[in-house]
This record gives sequence, C-alpha cells and structure tokens, in this order.
Amino acid sequence: MSGKYLVTGGAGYVGSVVATHLLEAGHEVTVLDDLSTGFREAVPAGAEFIEGRVHDAVKWLDPSYDAVLHFAASSQVGESVAKPEKYWDNNVGGSMALLEAMRAAEVRRLVFSSTAATYGEPVSTPITETDPTAPTSPYGATKLAVDHMIAGECAAHGLAAVSLRYFNVAGAYGSYGERHEPESHLIPLVLRVALGKRESIAVYGEDYPTPDGTCVRDYIHVADLADAHLLALKAAVAGEHLVCNLGNGSGFSVREVIETVRTVTGHPVPEVVAARRPGDPAVLVASAATARERLGWSPSRADLAGIVADAWAFARREETHG
Repeated sequence: MSGKYLVTGGAGYVGSVVATHLLEAGHEVTVLDDLSTGFREAVPAGAEFIEGRVHDAVKWLDPSYDAVLHFAASSQVGESVAKPEKYWDNNVGGSMALLEAMRAAEVRRLVFSSTAATYGEPVSTPITETDPTAPTSPYGATKLAVDHMIAGECAAHGLAAVSLRYFNVAGAYGSYGERHEPESHLIPLVLRVALGKRESIAVYGEDYPTPDGTCVRDYIHVADLADAHLLALKAAVAGEHLVCNLGNGSGFSVREVIETVRTVTGHPVPEVVAARRPGDPAVLVASAATARERLGWSPSRADLAGIVADAWAFARREETHG
C-alpha cells in the first residue's frame, strides 16, 4: 500500500537515495531541505520539494503524512568540535521542533538517521545496540541526544520510531552519490586520487593491531541502507523506540580500500603514511543481528569492489558533467 512521506534532508547523499527508493516503491514523497549542504539537483524527479529548515517543519507537516524520515543534520565530526553550538542547534534543536510538529499534526511514525558515532570508542567487536554509548565528538553526542529524545516521545506520546545507526556508508545509486565538501570519507577521497584531483591519500597509522596495521571499518552500500529505511517504516511499533545498527558485519582495512580502488579504476593511487589520528579506534564493525531479526534486513551489496565500482562510476560522471 502506498503512503505519503516527508523526507527531511532529502537533498543530501543518503536522504536522496532513500527518497528515490520510496518513489520507486510507489510512495508519495515530499523533500524538506535548506540546501545548506544538500543539492537541489539531488532531489529525485517526482518528489515535491520544499526549501526550508527542519526547525520550521510545523509550517508544512499535516495529518496527510503517514511518516517522517529524518536526515536533516550537520554531520562533520571535525566541524562539530570547532562549532558545537551549530550542531546542538541543527541536530537537537531541529529534531525537537520536528517532533513537536509531528505531535501537532498527529503523524506518529518516524525513521531517524542515527550513527555509529554514538558509541565512541568500542568496548567490543562487533558492536551491538546494547554496548555503552560514549560519543567522542559533539556530532555523536547530538545524535545520541536525539535518540534519547525520541525514546521519550515514544514512551510518553505513543510515537512509533526506529533509529538506524549507520557505520561507513559508501557507493552510489544511479545518479545519486557522495558530494560532501569538505570530503572526509575514505572511498571518495581515494577516488579523487585516482581521478588526479589529489596527489596522494594519507594513511593515518600503520601500526594498529589489525592484519595489515591499518584501521578496519565496516562499509555499507547506500542502496542497502535505503532498503533498511523502507523496512523500518513497516517495523515501527507504536510506543516503541527500536535501535538498529546497519553494517556488513565485517570490515575492510584502509589499505584494502586503497588496493580495491587501484584494481577497480586501473589508476595508480600513491599513499603517504601519517601519524595516527587521536581517537581513531583500530576496528569499528557492526553487529546487524537486530536489523536482521526486527527488520528482516541484510545487506545484498556487501562486496567492496562493487561498492567502489558504483562510487567510481558516480565520481567519473560528476567529473564529466560537473
């Protein structure tokens, strides 16, 4: 059965892919985005577009909506350390205003874009949803605060909500891919070296207790991520706040990513070893058991070469068309 959904932050990387999946499934989609980091051209054809802040969602949200999928947030860890006030305003203040608007409009279903940054330094691997949450940045702290806020809303007001904690999202879906500025994610940065837009890629530390000495991370294809959001809409239960990790359940090292980019692109990728970055855990890998059990979700695009190939196709298209 088709529904009507508000996608906040739907002009961004993950939001645009989820909006596209919703449209492909036959749903009606409205994208709300202030375009501070998103792109108007990333809003999929067929979606209604509202340029505005999530803080003002009460202006547009009404009882005709079946649910909200919430991606509108600032998401740069480094910036959050330098400008914490921006992150508390955008991420927490915006989410509080959205929850108030949902309550007023009697829209009682929410899927929230959370993050593995809520865990901070892992106490065990793979990370489960019951592991301690100890964010090491204002970004992670604001996302965790919103998770707590949602839990309270579910308990007090019967909201049906699912928070999805992503690990490393990568790849592209059709004409939708990563276009962050500044870019901080490893795969698109390595692809920029392959394109000749950067001289080299920095490897921050090669003495970690991992098979090749470099950090290991869990990569998930953005299309698999989008699938999880549609399943979460169906799995949401009134009065319950469900938290699910999303990841492959296995990791790839920095050097494995670099070597895969070399293989997929056929281009040389010079690397420069640099000092470890403070707070970089050796291994960050998710347990996605809860998502399998509660959402019926498992990643179908877990091959690193496939993830890189999709991201490479998007990067080349962007380079050609600007």
